[in-house]
Amino acid sequence: MVMMLAVGWCNVAFVLAILEGTVVRVLLLFYLSPLWALLLGWIILNEKPGRGGWLVFSLAIGGAVTMLWDTKIGLPWPSDRADWLAVSSGFAFSLANVIVRKTGELNIGIKSVASWLGVVIVAAVWIVLAGVQMPDVNVKVVSSAVMLGWFGFVIMTLTVIYGVSHMPVHRSAVILLFELVVGAVSSLLLTDEIVQPTEWAGGALILVSAYFAAREHISESDE
Repeated sequence: MVMMLAVGWCNVAFVLAILEGTVVRVLLLFYLSPLWALLLGWIILNEKPGRGGWLVFSLAIGGAVTMLWDTKIGLPWPSDRADWLAVSSGFAFSLANVIVRKTGELNIGIKSVASWLGVVIVAAVWIVLAGVQMPDVNVKVVSSAVMLGWFGFVIMTLTVIYGVSHMPVHRSAVILLFELVVGAVSSLLLTDEIVQPTEWAGGALILVSAYFAAREHISESDE
């Protein structure tokens, strides 16, 4: 149930953040997830941070502060709902991955169905609470959405759950950081978004923290 709801919120919040915010900023805030994975792994899986744990924490928080600092407000705080959605989505993503790792006795099919059901439930609740009207769409749009669901999200869910189930959460979180590269390049090529220097700097710190999180876990495993 925890994994189902976490996956549901992760997906719904991420999509809403992308729709409301800028792609690169949302991705960078979402990928604070290695930090959350480090902390949640400590609490839930009893994987205590090693010598580099505090370094990872400092770098990730430093990256977030750099990205979120607003000279007009003065406080390094998320500036709008898109920022909050992105951060909460990353936290839910890490929580879901930790639970996937913890429930190793369950097969991938059960975890996948639970993930899809979680998205449907959370999305349905969000639509009701937000009072969103169903759009008037044509057959082409519906068929495209169905194809994206079957050939995109089904494959994505199966491969992510398989990978997370068979490797430490820290390592899988870092491998998934490749999405940042794809997202940044795509947004620059396909949209009119401009990435601010502070966002590049903050994102670099977050990436470095993710790298050290993975190395820390590998080093502890080797010991």
